[in-house]
Amino acid sequence: MYRHILIPTDGSPLSASAVENAALLAKAIGAKVTVLTVVEPFPALRAIPQSFNAPDEYTRSAHADADRRLAEAEQQAKRSGIQCEVMKVEHGQPYEAIIETAHARGCDLIAMASHGRRGISALVLGSETMKVLTHSKVPVLTYR
Repeated sequence: MYRHILIPTDGSPLSASAVENAALLAKAIGAKVTVLTVVEPFPALRAIPQSFNAPDEYTRSAHADADRRLAEAEQQAKRSGIQCEVMKVEHGQPYEAIIETAHARGCDLIAMASHGRRGISALVLGSETMKVLTHSKVPVLTYR
């Protein structure tokens, strides 16, 4: 069956639930997991004054949040008793980073939450899960 599961997480409650459930699946089938979080770069805005340090603050905060998410996921994996590796990738298109990581790591299943964003941002930006489902050649298991 599946031997290596990629579990992307964005830190949302639904994503945390997907990490937990995918870890239990991995344990049941004897698979290892890689938990991935994607840090999106600071959006390039032309009107930012040079003295303004928002990009640096954003980067520090985004990486700190990503590290926290990965630590939580790693603890969940340990509680589940499975082999787990964590990865943080900076990429402007999270769905592409997920698909690229699945291929590079030799994952044979991507297990992820059905959605993360809510409200208008989900409508405008679209669902990263939907984009993974549309473009991935690796099977995708979605959790609701």
